[in-house]
Amino acid sequence: MVEYFVAVVDHGSVTKAAQSLYIAQPSLSQAIRSLERQLGVRLFHRTGRHLVLTPDGEAFVERARRILLDVDRARGAVHGVRTMDAGQLDIAALATLAAHPLPELAGEYQRRYPGVLLNIIDPGGPPRVVDEVRRGHAELGLTRLASPNSAQRNSSLVAHELGTQEIVLVLPPDLAERLPDPVPLDAVADIPLVLEFTGTTTRTLVDEVLDTAVQAVAVECANRQAIWDLVAHGAGATFLPRHLAERELEGVVLRATAPETWHRVGFVHRPGPLSPAAEAFLAVAGISACAPSGGKPAPPEKAARGRRGRRRRG
Repeated sequence: MVEYFVAVVDHGSVTKAAQSLYIAQPSLSQAIRSLERQLGVRLFHRTGRHLVLTPDGEAFVERARRILLDVDRARGAVHGVRTMDAGQLDIAALATLAAHPLPELAGEYQRRYPGVLLNIIDPGGPPRVVDEVRRGHAELGLTRLASPNSAQRNSSLVAHELGTQEIVLVLPPDLAERLPDPVPLDAVADIPLVLEFTGTTTRTLVDEVLDTAVQAVAVECANRQAIWDLVAHGAGATFLPRHLAERELEGVVLRATAPETWHRVGFVHRPGPLSPAAEAFLAVAGISACAPSGGKPAPPEKAARGRRGRRRRG
């Protein structure tokens, strides 16, 4: 109705305004009267075939034009989101997964959709990633998934498996010399460890792997890069996903554990339709938002399980 009002003002009569809008004149007149009832004021003085703005109508003209401009801008913004020319996608991700595989996915996504802003946050361990998604603070969560045989703790969210990650023990060479390959988990109790503080992403990962076996914590540190440097300089060992350790650390030895430790990783989101931006991100990751959870083959990392020993940056 605001559009009809502005058209009458611009054309000076209901007849011409109706012709420009391709609607019947009685319908336009009815719409103007309805707008006046809603506003509680008269917008026009009717003088024969012409309409003259009342003082209230004069006061409303500028606001009406602003309303139409705002609506036009909103339509443009919605169109931009739908066509992936604009918008924002919020992703909560574990720190280890934000180091890999998220950068590769984000890079490909930005090449395809440069107009969409990716906002990536690290809320902490898996429960906090889930909480951010449940609260609506992030549309997608990249985290570790529960085992298919365990009770699904995240049953209120939809999960899509991305693949699996092998968790390995990362050691300085001198410390690795006296340990078997693979390293039994019960032997880790005697190994000095360099870990993040309790509650952080990597510390949660270690606690889940070792349960109560962690006894010899040599260093606790809040900075992830500092932990890697401490391990490389012989301060102790730590646990990391194999692919991340191979890419980021040099001068260290990677040892599998016995039994081997693998984690399922993937995306979680709330039930219901996703935004076009989120659907496109899952598509970049090779995931259909409509597909059931799990069932995706493991990535190349699992096929490389036999490559151990010293690793250097590529």
